[in-house]
Amino acid sequence: MAGPGAEIGALLVQVQEDLQQLKEKLRGISRGWEAEEVGSLEAAIERTESGLRKHAEKYLNVVNTSVLTISPPEGAGLCSRQISRWGMPVEASQKDIVFPETSAISVPRGPSSPPVSPRSKHKVSMMLKILYDPQNAQHRKALNQNYGVRVPLMNQRKMTPASPQRVAKGITVGNLSVAPPSFHLKSSCSVLPLTRMDAQKGILSLIERGLIPRAAKITLQEPLVLPRPAPLHEFHTKHKKRSAEGSAGSKKAEAHLSPPRSRMSKGSKGTKGSIAPPPSCTSVVSLRKPKLLPAIQTQESAIHRICRPKTPQVTSAQAFQNLAVEFDVLIRKGRLDPGACDLIAFKQYCCLFWGSALSFLEHVAKLLRDYAVPSAVVRGKKVMELLLDFEFRQRPTREELLSAIKNHAAVRKLLDRPGQRYKGQNGTGAAATKIQATWRCYRLRKAYLSFRRRQWASGVVAISWLVRMHMCRVRKNLRESRQKHRENFSIRAKHLAANWNRIRTSKRTVIHIPSLGYAQYIREATPDFAIHQGSQIGRLCEIQDPNVDVIYICPIQLSEELLQYYHKLLGLQAAVRSGDPKDVSDLEDRFRILTPEAINSFPSRPMALATFLKYSPRTIQRIRNLIRGKEAYIVGGLLHQDDLEVADALDLPILGPDPEVALLYSSKSGSKRVFAAAGVPTPPGQHDIYNRQQMVEVLSQLIIDYPEVKRWVFKVDNDFGGNGTAYCDVTAHLKCYPWVQKEHQRYGSEAWQKRWAHEPALAKISQELPGLLAQHAQAVNEKRFPTWGKFLQTFVSQGGVIEAFPPSDSVTNLTVDMLIEPTGEISMVSLGDQIHADGPLRSSGTTFPQASVEPGVLNSLCLEIGEACKARGVVGYFSIDFATFIHPHTMGQQVWAVDLDLHYSDHLALTQVLLYVTNGKLDGWTSRFEVQLVPRKVKFWQVPKEQPETASVASRSVVMSNSVMHTSLSFIYYSVFLQMCKAHGIGYDVQQKEGTIFLIFEDRKRHRFGMVTIGSHLQGVLMTFARHLFIIYQELSAPNMHAETNFQGAVRDVETILGVAEHNKLQFEEEDQQAPKAQGLTK
Repeated sequence: MAGPGAEIGALLVQVQEDLQQLKEKLRGISRGWEAEEVGSLEAAIERTESGLRKHAEKYLNVVNTSVLTISPPEGAGLCSRQISRWGMPVEASQKDIVFPETSAISVPRGPSSPPVSPRSKHKVSMMLKILYDPQNAQHRKALNQNYGVRVPLMNQRKMTPASPQRVAKGITVGNLSVAPPSFHLKSSCSVLPLTRMDAQKGILSLIERGLIPRAAKITLQEPLVLPRPAPLHEFHTKHKKRSAEGSAGSKKAEAHLSPPRSRMSKGSKGTKGSIAPPPSCTSVVSLRKPKLLPAIQTQESAIHRICRPKTPQVTSAQAFQNLAVEFDVLIRKGRLDPGACDLIAFKQYCCLFWGSALSFLEHVAKLLRDYAVPSAVVRGKKVMELLLDFEFRQRPTREELLSAIKNHAAVRKLLDRPGQRYKGQNGTGAAATKIQATWRCYRLRKAYLSFRRRQWASGVVAISWLVRMHMCRVRKNLRESRQKHRENFSIRAKHLAANWNRIRTSKRTVIHIPSLGYAQYIREATPDFAIHQGSQIGRLCEIQDPNVDVIYICPIQLSEELLQYYHKLLGLQAAVRSGDPKDVSDLEDRFRILTPEAINSFPSRPMALATFLKYSPRTIQRIRNLIRGKEAYIVGGLLHQDDLEVADALDLPILGPDPEVALLYSSKSGSKRVFAAAGVPTPPGQHDIYNRQQMVEVLSQLIIDYPEVKRWVFKVDNDFGGNGTAYCDVTAHLKCYPWVQKEHQRYGSEAWQKRWAHEPALAKISQELPGLLAQHAQAVNEKRFPTWGKFLQTFVSQGGVIEAFPPSDSVTNLTVDMLIEPTGEISMVSLGDQIHADGPLRSSGTTFPQASVEPGVLNSLCLEIGEACKARGVVGYFSIDFATFIHPHTMGQQVWAVDLDLHYSDHLALTQVLLYVTNGKLDGWTSRFEVQLVPRKVKFWQVPKEQPETASVASRSVVMSNSVMHTSLSFIYYSVFLQMCKAHGIGYDVQQKEGTIFLIFEDRKRHRFGMVTIGSHLQGVLMTFARHLFIIYQELSAPNMHAETNFQGAVRDVETILGVAEHNKLQFEEEDQQAPKAQGLTK
């Protein structure tokens, strides 16, 4: 039996269908009527339809605003919450609805039922108000009688209306009902009562208040009236009458395309405009309470049977998804089949965006037509994934099109086949276009390349010209700048020469910059170049002159420990003069040690100290502040162009030669020219050698001219310290040397000088020399030149000299330091015999003063060389190296000048330390060094002698070295090292002017230091020096450590010197004993 709700819905549907049929009949029979009559009838029908539509909307509005609850799925009475005859959602009840003090009102069924009276309508509206109003007194009773729901009494607090002039206090809103705690603890319980206000709060509010369990399954029921697509007619068929077949086919199509809908009541029809019976709106199923609402389920069963909708077919989600999106659209010969089932199904599924999908499929089809692909399958799911990008760009790429094809591997293989494009659609035209385009591209590419070559050539010419002009401007600016610096240097040098006599006797400040301005490749090839520049810290001792203040520019950042050491060392001046060790003076205001800040910016660049100072504006400014208002000048090292710039920045003269003069005559070839101009004896040899062939020819000629020379020495022009030196014992390894000697004896000395006599020997020697040198030549610095080939490459690239090594087993080298004052006066400031701890061709120290050459001979040679240097514009300090030996043929002593360095030497810096700690005087012309011994002071408890002791003068001998090296020294601190030496009795006596003083250069590697040992005679000081080295070696060396040191070579050389000294002493004693006898015989 159908319920009243279903009857009302069927009635409305039937009325709408009748009106539609009436409208169609009027259209069919109104052809002969007048337009006014037809219009009036259609207007009446439209008014009737609008009235029915309005009442139906009101009815649906009442029905669809209900929140219903259903029981769990496994319950027997699974059904939706039922709808009352008045459109209200009610609980299920087996009895009829009974309103208090009113009778039930039935709804007329069918068009023949009598109309409802106004009184009945009034009663129905009153009952609805009672049911809708929970606060009505009859509401509880009506729900209990009709639905069996007992609503609890709720004593609501009556809110007294507040006066508009006073602020309302207290609760101003009603309380919302919440679920009690027992409701959550019990596994099953009765349903909680829900009011209309609770339902209007929404499902989320009911869940939060606990009225609906959080794990409940919420289902939205279908509405009574479902929309369906309306048929659209073409313009020419709009007013045509449908045929029977067409209407039947359209109905079938509509039934096929329309979604499933609820079952209508028995009296209703599934035509257009029908309204389905009202379903329940929301169903909530609890997963935790399977027996929820048992009472209500039984009450709902009766109404559920009346208005139960049609149950649709259940399809799983996965099956629906596979059915929906897996569409394989077949494209044959680049054409889409409009009647294909897959294409139609895909079109129905993508009806909302079919235009974009069809455009994408047409792009795929065009690609397949262009390449004559027979068939391909397009995946609909992939097409839908690509539609978003396709709608945005409208031009899919080839890879995107291929990705949508199911058999893309076969299609790609076919597309990649050469010439396949020209087999497809318009292939002939495409081939012709390709040929024309290729020819045009070739022709234009050829012209473009030719243009680019010309453009590149013009660009190269233009850039080369710009670079050349820029370089010319830079060179011009540099030349002008350097010329300006040189002119300023000359002006200041003249001013210094004019005022030298006044400056050297007045208060002055000397700025010492021990910079070595060698070329960059030499500085980079020299390890520890900064230590080489910083080994002249002995220049600080020039403060021995009370009129001299010293500013020393140090290339190494000294630690506080080293600064304290030199403060104590320089404070010994008063103790040295008085002979009392406790008499220490503070001379901190007499000297300054400054380090350029640019050293921290270039920590790994071996640059000259003047270059560092040039880029250190703060240090330059500090020097300006220190010399403001004072007479000052600069004493540099090997001068460089940067020294002139620093002098310009400080506006000070330099006591030294022009940098170009210094670099020219400090080279090995330049020194040979100076010695030749001075007329002093030099070793046999040749200078200015710049290629290998020249070297072989020169050496062959020297061997023939000087057959008695056994060892020949090769020296690179611009190197220093013996680093660019190599030697070879040619006669010992020359196979043709015996034959050459025989030829020499056969021709005689005079004829042998003729070229025709020694030409065969010259050819043989030249042929044999390259292999001999490659096998037997040896470099002094083997770390830098491990093979002869590397040394020869450096030798011929920089130039060099070849000279003979003295033909004697006993050779002594000595160093003499000279000073050419700005006024032209030449003086000797230091001299000593060399010590060779690292080999026979590298000096590591000196014995002071020299005792190997007659002073008169040495003075004459030094003066001649000084005059030659003076004639070439040399000013300042320079050093000369000599070699002396006994010639094996003449048995006479010979002295050769072998080297010239136009800068302040390490030997002179050690001499300054010696003069400072002894307060002695050096007489270079007699080679004597004397000190004044201060007598001991008489203690107050001692009886004074009748004749007090006077100061006595004593001679002293000294051994000095600034290259004592031991790598194990870096493992201990300098303070520990000095304490260790003190414990072994290594120290200095300021009263007797004897002992050992150490010079420390740096504290980073800490493997090299200087050492000055002073004694009464040469043998004693050599033995003391060797003993101190031996003690230090024992303390620093460990049994399991292999340290690098030169202690053993120094001790060995000292022992050799001691043997020669002892032999000379015995020889001098014999000569002294024979002298009186010879005098007696002459008498």
